[in-house]
Parts: sequence; C-alpha cells; structure tokens
Amino acid sequence: MTNTVRAPIEDRPPSQAQRRILIVLVAAQVLSGAGLAAGVTVGALLAQEMLGSTSLAGLPSAVGTAGSALAAIAVGQISQARGRRPGLAAGYLAGAVGSAGVIAAAVAGDAVLLFLALFVYGAGTATNLQARYAGADLASPAHRARAVSTVLVATTLGGVVGPNLAAPTGDLAHSLGIPHLAGPFLLAGAAYAIAALVLAVWLRPDPLLLARTLEAERTAAAYAQAADAGGRPYRAVEGRRSGVLVGTLVMALTQMVMVAIMTMTPVHLHDHGHSTAVSGLVIAIHIGAMYLPSPLAGWLVDRYGRLTIAAASALALLAAGIVAANAPGHSVALFAVALALLGLGWNLGLVTGTAIITDAVPPATRARTQGLVDVSIAIAGAAGGLASGLVVAAAGYPLLAVGGGVLALAIVPAVVAAARNR
Repeated sequence: MTNTVRAPIEDRPPSQAQRRILIVLVAAQVLSGAGLAAGVTVGALLAQEMLGSTSLAGLPSAVGTAGSALAAIAVGQISQARGRRPGLAAGYLAGAVGSAGVIAAAVAGDAVLLFLALFVYGAGTATNLQARYAGADLASPAHRARAVSTVLVATTLGGVVGPNLAAPTGDLAHSLGIPHLAGPFLLAGAAYAIAALVLAVWLRPDPLLLARTLEAERTAAAYAQAADAGGRPYRAVEGRRSGVLVGTLVMALTQMVMVAIMTMTPVHLHDHGHSTAVSGLVIAIHIGAMYLPSPLAGWLVDRYGRLTIAAASALALLAAGIVAANAPGHSVALFAVALALLGLGWNLGLVTGTAIITDAVPPATRARTQGLVDVSIAIAGAAGGLASGLVVAAAGYPLLAVGGGVLALAIVPAVVAAARNR
C-alpha cells in the first residue's frame, strides 16, 4: 500500500508536476478570461436596456458576484473533498450554463430569468479566481506570489480580446435572432465550456492532493525528528488566523472598490454618447491592467513583502478614483488611464492577499478556507456592484469614484497593525 501511494510522487517530482499544472491552468485561464469579460462589458448595459433604469444598472454585477459567492463555497468544498480538478471543472461548467441562460433571458425579454442566469454565470468568475490557488499549491513560499501571478496573467489574453469582440459577437447574435447586447455571452458560454474540458482532462496530477501528500510526509518527518529530540513541533495557530484575516481584508476591499467603479464606467460612458465599442475598449484596457502586471506584482510581493505591496494597492486604487472623478465625459483616454490604475490596484491586492492566505493555511484545510475567503471577496464585490448604481443615480459617478478610492485606504492601517503584531 505504501509503495502504491509513493510511486506517482517519485515518478513525477514536485517541480515537474508544478510546471505541467501551470501550463494547463494557463490554457484554461486564457479561455475563462474571455468568459468573464462578457458580463463586465455588457451586463450593466443589458440590464439598463431591459429594465429602463440606470439606478438598477449595477444589479447584474451584484447578482453575478452573489452567485460567485455561492460558487466559491461549492468549488472550495468539491476541491477540499476531491481535489482542484473536479472543483474547477464544475465551476466553469456552471458558468457556461449561466451564459446560455442569459442569452435565453435576452431573447425572451424576461428580467427575472436574466438575473437568475447571471447568478449562475457568476460561478465562472469565482472559478477563475479559485484557479490562482491551484497555481500556488505546490509552489515554495519564496516563489508563491510568482506562481499565483503566472495563473492570473494568463487571463489577460481572453480578458482583453473578449471585450473587443463585443461588437462582432453582437452582430453574430443579431443574425441569429438574439438581442445585440447578449452577443458576448455566446463567446462566454463556449469559452467556459472548453475551459472545463481542458481542466477535467489534463489537470493531472491534482495539485492540491499532491501538496497534501507531500505535506503529510514532511509533517511525519518533523514529528519523528521531534520525537528523537524529546520535543514536539510548534504550530503558529495565531499567526495563521491573523494572516487569514489580513489577506481577506485586502482582497475584499480591493474587490469592492474595483467592482463599484468598473461596473458604472460603461454606463457613464454610454450616458456621454460613447458607443459599445468604446466601452469595450476601456474595459479591455482595465482587464489587461487587472492581469497583465501579475508577473511584476508577484516579483514585488516576493521581493519586498506582502504588507508593503498591499499598501501600494490601496494607493493605486485611490489614484484611479481621483482620475476617474475628474475625467471629462468626452475623454476616453482619461477613463482608460483611470481604469488601468483600477486594474493595477486590484492586481496588487489580489496577488498579495492570495500569498498571505496560502502562507497561513496548511494543505489539509486549504481549499475549504480559500473557498470561504473568496465568499467574502464575492460578497464585497456584490455590495460594490449593488451600491454603485444607487450612488451614481443619487450623487453621480465622480462621487462614486472618489469614495471608492478613499475606502481603499482602509487597507493601510490594517497592514500597519499586522506588521506591528508580527
């Protein structure tokens, strides 16, 4: 029995397995990037058109992120019980089903079905984020942030190409008798379905299951050494709890601010006479900035420390809010700069928070804890998306942008307190 368990690990060293896992995750993330971009680009516009209300334009984002919260729990539980491969594949498959539901709702003109479908569609977003944990499962602590960043940066290609296909997919949808704004969800459904297939077939060995086995071997060896020395290994439980709290706070705040400003920017541009293609371009730049700096962010986090870069993410989000609030309605360039800064701040916060969480949680309980953490992130995003439309309707887009930037500064005292408690 012992030989049966150990043979696969010895035949495939962790470094070799990690390289294979990252290649498969990168392929799936390229596809899923196109899937998640659909909702970002036209979700608010589709709701505005169907409901005839700007104040409810943030509702699709809120519903989608609420769905991603439930999906984060489900993906985390499946991954905890059976490994990353079935958990991630199931999440992307749910995203594909949700995309099909959005198309059906648009054809039927049924707002209730639209929001139900967007709820299920949110599973794709949750799974796209959960995949970053799979990249870190086998990485050494000194290279953990860079492993996370490799998975994140792979989303860039699909995330940038997807919004720029809003107009062509809209034309395709129109030719098929589907409303123009539902076109990007054709792309999303296909992309999520193929991503699920890629993971189900090729994500082997399962990174979480292999990490658990290796951790069990290391723990057994540590206890054996401690027994020989007459002692017992020390577990820094309090440090782990503190790390989970700080990592969750960093990611939740950056998600809330990013979703709020991002959701209402296409609506703000539309209200100033800009086309869907212009909104798609700005969102493409934003999504590129969300993922493209990941290798640099990973290097910075590993080089200068988690807490330093967490504070930098807050400053980037503040700068984004200030630029967006002061951008004239006709200036596409300034909105592109603002959303690029918004994406950068989110990226720094996500890479930092993920590294903090993964450092703090052992493989035995990692997937379940990470799923619960991502629930907090999804809830924060849902709150940001829901509040964004209400704030813009009541006080205007500039106040939303500045308020979001100021809120992000709450990260700074949190990381200062964490640094003092080390």
